[in-house]
Amino acid sequence: MRGLPSEVYLKEVGPRDGLQNEQKWISTEDKIAWINMLSKTGVSEIEYSSFVHPKMIPALKDAREVGRRINREKGVAYSALVPNMKGLEHALEAGIDGASVFMSASETHNLKNINKRIPETYPILTEVIKEAKNAGKIVTGYVSTVFDCPYEGRIEVEDVLSVCDQLIESGVDYLSLGDTIGTAVPTQVEKLLEGLFPYFPKDKLILHFHDTRGMAIANIMTALHMGITRFDSTVGGLGGCPYAPGAAGNVATNDVLYLLNGLGIETGINEKCIQEASIYIQNKLGTTLPSRSVAYLKNA
Repeated sequence: MRGLPSEVYLKEVGPRDGLQNEQKWISTEDKIAWINMLSKTGVSEIEYSSFVHPKMIPALKDAREVGRRINREKGVAYSALVPNMKGLEHALEAGIDGASVFMSASETHNLKNINKRIPETYPILTEVIKEAKNAGKIVTGYVSTVFDCPYEGRIEVEDVLSVCDQLIESGVDYLSLGDTIGTAVPTQVEKLLEGLFPYFPKDKLILHFHDTRGMAIANIMTALHMGITRFDSTVGGLGGCPYAPGAAGNVATNDVLYLLNGLGIETGINEKCIQEASIYIQNKLGTTLPSRSVAYLKNA
């Protein structure tokens, strides 16, 4: 069995990916207070919102105001999702350290998600990436449905490789590979990473797992043993994709921290503070978050 890394970088995507699928409106004031809490947890990066058209994701229609008003902690990068040049313009005005562009490895999911075929998406993202880089921003390319698609089924590694290659060619700094519907198992993770490693450095790859089938932690463990040190997660396991029916939330930051702390892997994140931020947003949503660690805390 391969060794484990000594340090792992977790990006907290709860304020964006966690809230985008929620039906209950979280007020701007509560979003700001929550992000300010997250900024004190020791996370190195927070993806705080999405600069898409408000009609597409009403839950994040206040992205510009949130970006302008959050407290910026030293040592924390604040990034956001941007779909096009208009979104990038608004994001730069609101203040971002990093921009994330997005597309799918599945043609059908790409059409459902951004209303464009894969070849039509590249010129738009290339322009956004170029301008974001010109503005001195780190750019991450999200690739959705890298394992399975809710419309097309299993996705071939060659299709993922093709999209990743184009995004790297366009200038992204990192590739975030998304198990959008949360159905992957460790053997799929192994197969995908083995297919990508000859072409992309391990430290440029981020894994983004949803936990629909309860496999996210197992998949992260597999990726750790293969040398991956970057992961996306959301406090409490919030999340879901509006264009991926049945997809559950992202892997919970709380649960990943429990794993990493138990393995002696450094993250710089305070687990207790993450739990407090989880309880805060759980109370605001008036729901029960899926994180096992949050449930344990409640029942302890």
